Amino acid sequence: MKSSFFMDINIQKLANRQLSDFRLVNPGTCFEDNTFFISNEKAYALQDEVTKLRVRDGEKVVGFKVGCTGPGTTKLFGMEGPIRGTLFDKETLTNNACLDPHLFCNLAVEAEMAMSLGENKEITSVFPIIELHNFVFKASKKSLPELIANNGLNRGLVLSEKYWKKKPEDYDETHSLSLEINGYIIDKGDLWPMKGGPSSSLEWLSEHLTKYNHELLPGNIVLGGTALGLHLVKPGDDIRVKINDQTAVNCSVNLNETSN
Repeated sequence: MKSSFFMDINIQKLANRQLSDFRLVNPGTCFEDNTFFISNEKAYALQDEVTKLRVRDGEKVVGFKVGCTGPGTTKLFGMEGPIRGTLFDKETLTNNACLDPHLFCNLAVEAEMAMSLGENKEITSVFPIIELHNFVFKASKKSLPELIANNGLNRGLVLSEKYWKKKPEDYDETHSLSLEINGYIIDKGDLWPMKGGPSSSLEWLSEHLTKYNHELLPGNIVLGGTALGLHLVKPGDDIRVKINDQTAVNCSVNLNETSN
């Protein structure tokens, strides 16, 4: 039986701590306590409460991520999802973004496909993105509750140009997704991690959100998960996501030694 103060969890109090940790670029310090225990359901409640605080402070929710679905991340984390994270406007960057490394805790990236939703919450387009992460687990053993409570490790995304927004059927089995760092392809795989492609990710997410009294909205961005892995990057790195051999989206990590 767990004997921590989390036998009677005060989600609101914990959410304030989580948000403070996040803003101090030291996410999830509560998981350093080896007596800490939280269920998946409580972890989602915590994620949602942090979201409320961020919205209160002026941020906007622009969509969601479906994570921990492909072989790359499930092998790396030693666990299987799917899990959900929340996307925010201030962390949604444009192509060619230059990242301040001081804003991240152990910055890591994924090559991934995303989708945008229309008025009837249908998929209107799909496109490649770079997902940004705080790649940190504080507990001695990685767990889904820690992953969920820390928003699926998400710390933002970099969008591709409009040219790459296409109908789902325009990206077929002849297309592959790859991650290039400093001119070297370090990961490559299928566009979508789940059988059925983007519709499978969207169906799971829609059902999941209903369970937690949320819903998808027109205009939302949804990250569909990735078959590729999560890769650490450092100041000075150039990161590119390619569709076949064409660069679709890129960003770089600032070399400056002082934070902006």
